[in-house]
Amino acid sequence: MVNLDKYSSIFIANWKLNGNSSFLKDYYEKLKVNSNNCTIICSPSIYLKSLKRNNESLFCGAQDVSSYKEGAYTGELSASMLRDNNIDFCLVGHSERRQYFAETNNIVHIKSSNLIEKNIIPVICIGETLEQKEKNLTEEILSTQIKDSIPNLANHHNALIAYEPVWAIGTGLTPTLDEINQVHEQIKNCDTKFRNFRVLYGGSVKSSNSNEITELSQVDGCLIGGASLKVDEFNTIIS
Repeated sequence: MVNLDKYSSIFIANWKLNGNSSFLKDYYEKLKVNSNNCTIICSPSIYLKSLKRNNESLFCGAQDVSSYKEGAYTGELSASMLRDNNIDFCLVGHSERRQYFAETNNIVHIKSSNLIEKNIIPVICIGETLEQKEKNLTEEILSTQIKDSIPNLANHHNALIAYEPVWAIGTGLTPTLDEINQVHEQIKNCDTKFRNFRVLYGGSVKSSNSNEITELSQVDGCLIGGASLKVDEFNTIIS
């Protein structure tokens, strides 16, 4: 399992449903990783074997994993299959999975457990909707997601948390820096066992705001969506 303590910051590129073979070739020819940071590329599953890694600061990640370990589940990929293909990280509970594929906290819990058992670090995503934010339910929603999604065997060595306010994803909207720092602090303090977890921020992160976000005292890195598809911009973010 990757030693997270080695890195000052962690950056994850989530390509979502984008990319092709020529895109990958061009991307890796131009990608410039910073050895002080942990950089993870999460591609569609069909390209996982084509992702490059150096096992020092550049790693491969999956965007999802099956909640099943094996069996008659056509189209699914298990944690052991990801491990067999040298995948070190995997997103679970991303807001799009929760919204479009009815992924519940319990499913995220099961997937995270399966990943940790195979020495893959789950990136457990949590976040509130605009309606929940406007009703001042952010802390309550996040606390429930954390406690119900993160398995008991998870700790700050084998799991990551990513806070992605649903209302900020792909909208160009972001919380204020104070709001981001405050929410990250709430996440780490919702229970003593989460105090040392690395918590990443995701939600319209781009080169123009990433530096200010990663310099916040409670933020340990970023989960980047659309901006990660532009390799020059992603290079600026991870530098």
